[in-house]
Amino acid sequence: MGKLLYIQASPRGSRSYSLAVADAFIESYRSLHADDRIVTLNVFEANLPTFDGLTVRAKYTIMHGEKHTPEELAAWRSVEAVISEFTSADKYVLAVPMWNFSIPYRLKQYIDILVQPSYTFNVTAEGGYVGLVTGKPLFVTYSRGGEYIPGTASEMFDLQTKYLQVILGFIGITDIRTVVVEPTLGRGPEVAVQKRKEAIEQARQMAVTF
Repeated sequence: MGKLLYIQASPRGSRSYSLAVADAFIESYRSLHADDRIVTLNVFEANLPTFDGLTVRAKYTIMHGEKHTPEELAAWRSVEAVISEFTSADKYVLAVPMWNFSIPYRLKQYIDILVQPSYTFNVTAEGGYVGLVTGKPLFVTYSRGGEYIPGTASEMFDLQTKYLQVILGFIGITDIRTVVVEPTLGRGPEVAVQKRKEAIEQARQMAVTF
């Protein structure tokens, strides 16, 4: 029995295009992998630890083997719990809408909690980096109101896919399978409905080999 972590980065519920596509993927996946455990985490609903002054201080104090306070240890343990939930998964599904050409702030907070040395990446003796979350596939569905087609002038504004590809690769996740639903606004509701339908069908097909 494997574990799939379904990370939802939209607060829009049934109105979300990214969630609709990812939900379709999950539905198909579940029908093919009935024994797998699927854990859902919506970053807008989760009680994520705040990466504030106490947590940052705790990080460096504990990392350097220095004496820490009980408050610092408790703050760092809450970070470790989030990381452990993530790294214990065998597969990942991620639903991400575009916000201001990038990702929602709560997903960024989640990522900032996860990306920690010795937990999800290491620094080599030569000063390079090596990801520790390896051999695990990730399916991601992106939604955006406009169109950011590769090779067009608008591509430069797509910091959504670029950032996630870089940061996921940094921690070792390189098997990334993608469905993009766009435009959800730019060409009117009829086009949006059609694009949503096409993306859902594509997601269902991709679940078969995930």
